[in-house]
Amino acid sequence: MTAAIEVRDLRFAYPDGREALRGVDLAVGQGERVALLGPNGAGKTTLALHLNGLLEPASGEVLIGGLALSEETVTDIRRRVGLVFQDPNDQLFMPTVAEDVAFGPANLGLRGEELDAVVADALERVGASELARRPPHHLSGGEKRLAALATTLAMEPEILVLDEPGSGLDPAGRRMLVETLAGLDVTLIVITHDLPFALELCPRSVVMDGGRVVADMPTRELLARPDLLAEHRLELPYGFTLAHD
Repeated sequence: MTAAIEVRDLRFAYPDGREALRGVDLAVGQGERVALLGPNGAGKTTLALHLNGLLEPASGEVLIGGLALSEETVTDIRRRVGLVFQDPNDQLFMPTVAEDVAFGPANLGLRGEELDAVVADALERVGASELARRPPHHLSGGEKRLAALATTLAMEPEILVLDEPGSGLDPAGRRMLVETLAGLDVTLIVITHDLPFALELCPRSVVMDGGRVVADMPTRELLARPDLLAEHRLELPYGFTLAHD
């Protein structure tokens, strides 16, 4: 089976010379749910921005469904790979949430009742139908996160990459988000510092540090390794214990 994502020896430096990716190799199978963990500055978000061509590597290769990312393929790949940014304000700019959710599909040519149905379905999938007519700047932080997720789901991506999706959500919103994401028929990459969130949603975890992949293993196995967590500045909440199967 063709991998959903293949990253081969990916290297990238920012204009100030900081090396953010130092030879990253990663393969993610279709339908996998993978947590991308690591301390601040590890290269997680930089890697995510390469998956649909928002950043261009200095060297190396990104393949999505076997298709190599290039100037010729970037438009197709951006339809396949949906990004939900850490700051939802980066994705919400229209007068109402419904218009934000409609923006992408409308650019693909959807109109009328068909467009309305896509918008309604995307909002319903994240439990945010009541937000449709609300101005985004009037929403709470958690509501903005759900609205931003809906804008991406409306594009029906094959791969969904989320940067700190649980940040700002109350316990009920967090639970709804986990259930929503777990029920999606897509490949998921979830960047998070929330290790219990990673455990709930992602059977596999990849740890990055210093621009490299330093660990790749089942999430439960990783969380049972306090030495490995400490080495890469990852920490479980105080009092958290792994339940035994």
